[in-house]
Amino acid sequence: MKKVYHLKTCDTNRQILKQLKASISDEKYKAFIFQEIKTEPITVSQLEEMYSFTKSYEALFSKRAKRYKLLKDNKLTEKDFKQLILDEYTFLKRPVILVDDEIFVGNSKKNIEMLIQKIK
Repeated sequence: MKKVYHLKTCDTNRQILKQLKASISDEKYKAFIFQEIKTEPITVSQLEEMYSFTKSYEALFSKRAKRYKLLKDNKLTEKDFKQLILDEYTFLKRPVILVDDEIFVGNSKKNIEMLIQKIK
């Protein structure tokens, strides 16, 4: 399966998807399923699938989210991270890209380069 969880209003997500499209064939790009997480929130089962790759809800959690500043003094557990991601789409580190048996979380340059190498 090839799936992208993204936020279309995020400039960084748009740039990454544009880079991805330019780096691979149209056929490979069209094989992806795109889910815009603001209009189509992630489900418990989708988040659990992501967790099965990362073994950490914290790894899927965006500490750059504006609302995180209100929580950063709290001691958050894995259960808290999971629930916060389900409650508020901005807490999911983006993009999350599933390619067969691998997951690519976030927008680091190294992560995106590894993704493109995996797909080529």
